[in-house]
Amino acid sequence: MRPLSGVKVVDLTTFLAAPTTCRVLGEWGADVIKVESPSGDPGRTQGAVFGMPYEDEENLGFDMSNMNKRFVTINLKNEKGMEVFHRLLAEADVFVTNIRTKSLVKMGLDYDSLKEKYPRLIFAQCLGYGEKGPEKDTAGFDVTCYMARGGVFGTTVNKGDAPMIPTNGFGDFQVSMCLASGICAALFNRQRTGAGDKVTVSLHHAAIFMLSTAVVSAQYGNQYPKSRREVICPTNNVFRTKDQKWVALCAPQYDRDYNKVMTLIGRPDLVDHPDYSNCDHMNELGKNSEVVDIMDEAISKFTRAELLKLFKENDLPCEACYEPVDMYTDEQVWANEIMTKLDCPSGQRNIATAPVKFATNTQPSYKVTAAQGTDTASVMAELGYGEDAIRQYMDEGAVRGKTALK
Repeated sequence: MRPLSGVKVVDLTTFLAAPTTCRVLGEWGADVIKVESPSGDPGRTQGAVFGMPYEDEENLGFDMSNMNKRFVTINLKNEKGMEVFHRLLAEADVFVTNIRTKSLVKMGLDYDSLKEKYPRLIFAQCLGYGEKGPEKDTAGFDVTCYMARGGVFGTTVNKGDAPMIPTNGFGDFQVSMCLASGICAALFNRQRTGAGDKVTVSLHHAAIFMLSTAVVSAQYGNQYPKSRREVICPTNNVFRTKDQKWVALCAPQYDRDYNKVMTLIGRPDLVDHPDYSNCDHMNELGKNSEVVDIMDEAISKFTRAELLKLFKENDLPCEACYEPVDMYTDEQVWANEIMTKLDCPSGQRNIATAPVKFATNTQPSYKVTAAQGTDTASVMAELGYGEDAIRQYMDEGAVRGKTALK
């Protein structure tokens, strides 16, 4: 049995972080019902932003956040539509949303409005900037809340360069796992207390937590952003090889490994060099950039494959800085089911799986998404609506059935 089998989740989310949380819960066995407005989740057309097709038959830009769900369309501005939604909540274990609180209050779907009606319900909300403060009602996106205000852009840049251009949703997907973990903790606590809870994760908070080392060390004078030519430990750095590929060398015990590194890269003449071989002394002299320059020149004479083989055979942790196309042929990826293949009209396509593994969940579900409103009628039938009532609600615009992307 999958760990969340029997858990029902109502998903009122858009875009990436919050819907991905529900996708993961579905991968772990939960019955996830995604509720869309008549206009649909704008995430359905984000393939254009990602440079991918977006059609009902093939829409991996939407699948990666919305697999393993059933899809219903409800007009929450319609009284009967809201009635259907509340019937869903009455049977749900978890309600997940990323709608801003002020909008939830207007609809009567905020935590304070729901906790008395549904005392066992876990209310889970993905926020931009948190529940308090001057930005609490500001629209939140990965790029602004997580990457920019959360410090990632300004901290991880190589000093003097422009901020990195991240893959879309880099912070969103990290936040999704944070919110999923909070939901699971709340479900566990409900087993003991019988009471639901409110679980929130903000993009802003999550980013700062992920930068904990910088947040803690900066107050002691550890300055960010850093230059790769000025790092404290030159053997813990990134280097470009002869074939214009980047590699990451992680040899933080500089004094121990300095002589080995210099010998392997063809500079035995620098073994036991009085200015370079001791990390503290090198930093006192400000010779860091000289060592990096020496390593840059030497490493530029090796191909990436040659350097990886050389360092790994000599027990120096080193890895290629992979690009996505490199991952598709990585034996380690497929041995550990880090990706799976989905059958699409254009052929088999790769998609990442959730990183948490369970011994008892050896075959997780990877059900691709369906058209908007595909499951509206069947879900309403489960809630006790008859065929005539379902037809009436559709005719009145309270709900909508299967609707193709335009």
